[in-house]
Amino acid sequence: MLHFSRLKMIAVLLTCLVSILFALPNLFTKEQLASWPRFLPTKQMPLGLDLQGGAHLLLAMDTEELRREWLQTLRDDARRTLRDAKIFPTGVGIVNNQVQVRLAKPEEADAAVRELRKLIQPLGSAVLGTSGEDLAITKGEGGTILLAPTPPGLQQRVVHAAGAAIETVNRRINALGTSESTVVRQGADRILVQYPGLTDTKVLKDLLGQTAKLSFHEVHPTMTAEEARQGRIPPGYRIYPGSERGDEQGAAYLLRETPVVPGENLVDAQPAFDQRTNEPIISFRFDQAGARRFARFTQDNVGRPFAIVLDDKVLSAPVIREPILGGSGQISGSFTVESANTLAVQLRSGALPVKLTIAEERTVGPSLGADSIAAGKMASIVGGLTTILLVTFAYGTFGIFAALALIVNGIMVVALMSAVGTTLTLPGIAGLVLTVGMAVDANVIIYERIREEIRAGKSAVSAIDSGFTRASTTILDSQLTTFAAAIIMFWLGSGPIRGFAVTLTIGIFTSIFTAITVTRLLAALWLRSERAKSGRIEVPI
Repeated sequence: MLHFSRLKMIAVLLTCLVSILFALPNLFTKEQLASWPRFLPTKQMPLGLDLQGGAHLLLAMDTEELRREWLQTLRDDARRTLRDAKIFPTGVGIVNNQVQVRLAKPEEADAAVRELRKLIQPLGSAVLGTSGEDLAITKGEGGTILLAPTPPGLQQRVVHAAGAAIETVNRRINALGTSESTVVRQGADRILVQYPGLTDTKVLKDLLGQTAKLSFHEVHPTMTAEEARQGRIPPGYRIYPGSERGDEQGAAYLLRETPVVPGENLVDAQPAFDQRTNEPIISFRFDQAGARRFARFTQDNVGRPFAIVLDDKVLSAPVIREPILGGSGQISGSFTVESANTLAVQLRSGALPVKLTIAEERTVGPSLGADSIAAGKMASIVGGLTTILLVTFAYGTFGIFAALALIVNGIMVVALMSAVGTTLTLPGIAGLVLTVGMAVDANVIIYERIREEIRAGKSAVSAIDSGFTRASTTILDSQLTTFAAAIIMFWLGSGPIRGFAVTLTIGIFTSIFTAITVTRLLAALWLRSERAKSGRIEVPI
């Protein structure tokens, strides 16, 4: 157990040296690191919002828009379901936050209710059991049927929309090139976004302020929007205004509400330049299903316009000159390079399921973070020195080995966090300090085991070897329980809790390595030295 081959010794020493190299950049400024040779690591440990300051946004979901979209979908589904069942209503509309169906034949009400009940979805899950329904369907007078969303059904929609919105916001922020941001849900319908190091929130607000719901719609072949305003809008159609950022500013179009290709079929969007005019544009690409639908539509409508709609406003309404069969195209408009890039990121990240408005906005200064870092450094230094003094006093020479292993452990934690890019937060500093205690813990278990072996009458070499061998299992067991707790914190927690869990997890692995490998190497070298000097060994413990 105490024998180290030359190759193994070199591997341990090389690991310690590499850790020092990766931890070293944290002692220098970015300007100083810029002059370093390229072969040396220059990556620093990123700091969280609570340490370096940054942008803090609290976003509120528009639940009324969510309700409206659900009712619109429910209206279309009810119309289609009844049509498939050969039941033809005189009207299907939205009245007082519910869908109203008026039947031409009141005697068909029971059959219509049976068909419409197919639209009801149970709440809950198959594993935990259902807890109600998302729709309430009632019969009124004169062949009228009402479909009303239930409060639990709307609440479930809000929860699902919040989860989808968090994923979309994460993708949009990560597209800016950061992995340090925090996006978590607060309450039922709010999302907290924290972006460390950002002092101007305009870029973030522009990125998150739009739903970026892109769709492609059929333009009414014979009626204009103005004619529809003066008369009656045809069923299934709606007037869409022109977008301020597109070519159709001030115009209006009468479009079919159901899109030819919805935004869900968009798989890529990139900023580009028009080869003829050199103006910024956005090139897009559909998936296979979207490409087929778009190709079929353009084949059937050559010579007619179609509308590109972003967030219910027409960006462009080009005329189809020839069938578009490749599943790709471009969006032109009054774009700048910056706005084209922002919109491409939004489209590429996917549409937000609901509009988000900024409920709270603030920029956090770094002064509090600087105080926290200074306090954390002081706590780490005081805690580390006190631990070193106590362990040296308690175990003598072997206490010095433990102190050296403790220093190596701290360096390795910082090196790993810097190399991986793990963000250091204020709870993360607490995790670093806790790692110090865990690293000493492992050494204490080993040394106490060695003392027990010496009391049992074993020789120094045998006692040290047995102490490291038998204590290793105990150390692994104890660290395994801590690791399980860290996994649960990372899984169920968010933001700072996850930061603490990550730091703790890294500390667990480095503590095991330094206690079982580094301390054992130091003990083996000491034994070899003592045997060469006197031939007689007494354990100074």
